[in-house]
Amino acid sequence: MAQKTEKLYLSGTGNDNTVQWDFMVSGGMNSGKWSKIAVPSNWELQGFGKYDYGFSKDSVRGKEHGFYKHTFTVPASLKGKKINIVFEGSMTDTEVKINGRSAGSTHQGAFYVFKYDISDLLNYGSSNVLEAKVSKHSANQSVNEAERKADFWIFGGIFRPVFLEVLPQDHIERIAVDAKANGQFTAKVFHSANADKISIQLYASDGKKFGKQINQAVNGVATSLISAKFSSPKLWSSEFPNLYKAVFTLYKKGKTLHTIEQKIGFRTVEVKERDGVYVNGVKIKFKGVNRHSFYPTSGRTTSKTVSINDVNLIKEMNMNAVRMSHYPPDGHFLDVCDSLGLFVMDELAGWHGHYDTPTGTKLTKEMLSHDVNHPSIVFWANGNEGGHNRELDYLFAEEDIQKRPLVHPWEDFNGFDTQHYREYNYGIGNYRHGHSIVMPTEFLHGMYDGGHGASLDDYWNDMLINPLSAGGFLWDFADQGVVRTDKNGIIDTDKNRGADGIVGPYHEKEGSFYTIKEVWSPLYFEPREMTPGFNGAFNIENRYYFTNLNQCKFSWKLLNLKNQSAKTGSASSPNIKPFEKGLLNVSLPADWGNFDVLYISATDPHNRELFTWSFPITLPKTEANRLVITEGNETVRLSETDTLYNVSANGINLSFSKKTGILRSVKNAKGSIPFTNGPIVQEGATNFQNIIHRLDGKNLIVESTFDRKAAYNTIQWTIYPSGWVKLNVKYFPAEYLTNFIGVNFSFPENKIKGVQYMGDGPYRVWRNRVKGNQFGVWNKDYNTTETGEQWVYPEFKGYHSNMYWSKFITTEQPFTVVAENEDVFLRLFTPAWKTDQWHNYEPIFPSGDISFMQGIPGIGTKTQRSDRSGPRAGKNVFYDYEKEPARALDLTLYFDFSGK
Repeated sequence: MAQKTEKLYLSGTGNDNTVQWDFMVSGGMNSGKWSKIAVPSNWELQGFGKYDYGFSKDSVRGKEHGFYKHTFTVPASLKGKKINIVFEGSMTDTEVKINGRSAGSTHQGAFYVFKYDISDLLNYGSSNVLEAKVSKHSANQSVNEAERKADFWIFGGIFRPVFLEVLPQDHIERIAVDAKANGQFTAKVFHSANADKISIQLYASDGKKFGKQINQAVNGVATSLISAKFSSPKLWSSEFPNLYKAVFTLYKKGKTLHTIEQKIGFRTVEVKERDGVYVNGVKIKFKGVNRHSFYPTSGRTTSKTVSINDVNLIKEMNMNAVRMSHYPPDGHFLDVCDSLGLFVMDELAGWHGHYDTPTGTKLTKEMLSHDVNHPSIVFWANGNEGGHNRELDYLFAEEDIQKRPLVHPWEDFNGFDTQHYREYNYGIGNYRHGHSIVMPTEFLHGMYDGGHGASLDDYWNDMLINPLSAGGFLWDFADQGVVRTDKNGIIDTDKNRGADGIVGPYHEKEGSFYTIKEVWSPLYFEPREMTPGFNGAFNIENRYYFTNLNQCKFSWKLLNLKNQSAKTGSASSPNIKPFEKGLLNVSLPADWGNFDVLYISATDPHNRELFTWSFPITLPKTEANRLVITEGNETVRLSETDTLYNVSANGINLSFSKKTGILRSVKNAKGSIPFTNGPIVQEGATNFQNIIHRLDGKNLIVESTFDRKAAYNTIQWTIYPSGWVKLNVKYFPAEYLTNFIGVNFSFPENKIKGVQYMGDGPYRVWRNRVKGNQFGVWNKDYNTTETGEQWVYPEFKGYHSNMYWSKFITTEQPFTVVAENEDVFLRLFTPAWKTDQWHNYEPIFPSGDISFMQGIPGIGTKTQRSDRSGPRAGKNVFYDYEKEPARALDLTLYFDFSGK
């Protein structure tokens, strides 16, 4: 019977499975005394040592040493085997002793699997003592430059698993496989010379043999190159991650010596110069994100569960790629990318600094030998942003049997322009001045609520039409908020440095998550108005690379938002090939126009939702006609003081300024409603004149004019006998280009409890991030979330799009505002936000507390202002008053102050 490699874990397998070892740290928290520590872990998260972010000054960096001891037993039956002790990752210099004797030279470099042959150091059948000294700060300055002076948290400790690898004396050391899309299979096998044959058998996912067994004589050699051709393999891609199991067996005179198994995928990666990246013959645009190995309670120590969750979230955003920033990940993360389907850029550590050549050579070989067989890996990266030791470049081609492309992130190198953070307005066009394949390995740098989804639509539309574009990678996946065991367990992002994520530390989804999901959906819906007579035919586009839309599923739902009555159904999946356009025909019932909204959902061949699109049917004016009551038996009454018009109707009492027509107070039988001081138009209308009041039948009108030509700049209040109030504002924006336009009111923030509104939700929006929401009725409780600092989502404060009506829930009594216009934004107060040294992302808000807007601003990123982030991020454009008088804006709102 063939002998397989055995793994005997000395540690746990991840942050969800640890083993206690003896431990002492030389400095910082709980230093100078022996205690226990969970392995694997970063010792800071276990209450030892000192927390450091990579930008810390060298003089204040924690440079503590950790001393580990662990006693273990090796069965006597293993004597005669080859036994390696394997460390999957240790920060940063690691010295290992077994039973008081050195296992080998100190390993320098944190993120790489290393091992020692300890066969001759072990006591078989009795106890053994493992000792490890781990130095957080390396004695090799180049390691510190590459790994420790970077824009991320710097930890210490044995942070990945430790195990014994038990092998027969004659064994297969490792393999490297190249399985191409045409079925050509090549394997380089490193093995004992004392063997005479190797066999290889492939198995499909159903366990059945795939192809014939490969047999090759290997007499007296230690490295064998084995080739074969397989017929019509199922190919691996991010859309269809088909895997095979390859079983390698080593023989001597018919006796099996050793067997190992390796998951592989048939796929071909080809770079066509001045053209693009082709996978299995198809030109790909990468929809990617940068991802750290990170979890808030355990630092760099993760688990397979964390990897599965991360990959599922990345794929949920309709991404197809991930970049390892800025070091190789856990092996299980690559396993999950293989099995669930993500293209991967695997990266040698380096962040502005790089390893010296001898150290880098060793670490590059360790990375490549460990990761080479993953079909998910389609790129190698040598360092980041100047952290490129060019003397190591040749190793990637020499050590990689698949000859995958190599990039230098941040450089125009090797046919790839990967420059980071190009501005849309002044930079993205410059990509077209060259001839390299354009693939920014970092773009739209998130900071708090900026970047990521904001302006992605503009960037992606440009990438789609640029034939040299291969897509790009957003920065970054998750906020690096770490639990501070030295600060009562607070979550610390080191101010703005770690608050870059699309999701929070515990994977809380921000608004950009859903924007990305819609923008990067491989199914694109052409915008469609639900006009009378619509026949249910939607224009769609297939933006997949390997999937026909007839492999997806489509369902629809008509919903009446007033009574929640619904009708549902499915739509036939259209036969639309990748890169083609066509129709999705939805057989809607004859009464579809009686509903408020149509939802269409699509799921991929693996039953993963692509997105749910919403198409409003009811118009705001229709909803206003339903809700607003104008008739009543009461008489509208008017009285005056020196400064106010006082109006009453059906128990509602209103006061308006006689100078401006601005609302000054609201009362009803239950008390005051502190919704006042509005409408303030365009940050303050001035030059008020012609303040009049008049009767229009049973209705009372209070009207004022302001600024420039009074015919166009008017505020008109209509008070109905029912007590409902209508506000009509006609106005010109103050500027041809303006950040926001609309009307503002005052309301004390400490009196708001929440809102219920009909519109797009539940997430707030910016001018350059309106996609990702759905139309419906939403309930939002008040919160003061500062994105990236607190993680209660969705945020309450900010702009909300497509408001039909909003009911304000207060500490006293509610009131309701109904919009007659389409495309009205509801602004709820002014969020607090942290500033940064560049002040690029910081959003702006008008005066007042509650606003009804017809134009809102965009938001920037960490690296660029909003006005340089693309058309949707720019200011709102309105024609000059003198030249285009028809462009006067008209806003109509209705108010119910009855307290119902």
